[in-house]
Amino acid sequence: MASADRLRLTQILSPAFPIGAFAHSQGLEWAIAMGEVTNGTALHHWIAAVLRHGSGRQDAVFVALARRPGADFEALAAVYAAYLPSAARALEAEELGRGFCAMTDPAAMHLPYALAVGRETAGLDVAEPEILALFLQSLAAQLVSVAVRFMPMGQGEGQRILAALAPLIAEIASDCSGAGVEDLWAFTPGADLAAMAHETMETRIFRT
Repeated sequence: MASADRLRLTQILSPAFPIGAFAHSQGLEWAIAMGEVTNGTALHHWIAAVLRHGSGRQDAVFVALARRPGADFEALAAVYAAYLPSAARALEAEELGRGFCAMTDPAAMHLPYALAVGRETAGLDVAEPEILALFLQSLAAQLVSVAVRFMPMGQGEGQRILAALAPLIAEIASDCSGAGVEDLWAFTPGADLAAMAHETMETRIFRT
């Protein structure tokens, strides 16, 4: 059963799972266009900051909260909305959540993506740090994919950056496992401002 559950986990958190994540950059497109992220080193630092201090860590905590027995999803959705720093992030969370719920349980209440992942994985016989690590890796892969498509960067370099982020992803996943509402915080003003600025770009590839 654990093996089947782990296969289910890797399926629903795979970049190939059709929830529309490829259409969102969390403001990274703006940062690349403005020259804030110009090479692999800068991309690594950007993604690491998002994972450690920004939407990555914050969403991992929400996944953990949504996995608790008896979780109040309406209340959690309200708290989640209060922590979103921009309209673009709200759009991404809503669209990915809608796509994820449509694929996993169309009859269930639609939730923001992180909460939907928590609800779906609550019954899996897989350790929470592993669930959170795969969730965070899917975000890192999403951002690497943005750079590969929008920067002069090959897939090989993108994969090397993703591999280099693995120890950080494992560390954050361990820290966020079992987290409570008192552990909710984020501080990535650069990424948040980039997400806001992206909303007004005249020409853009990504929705956020």
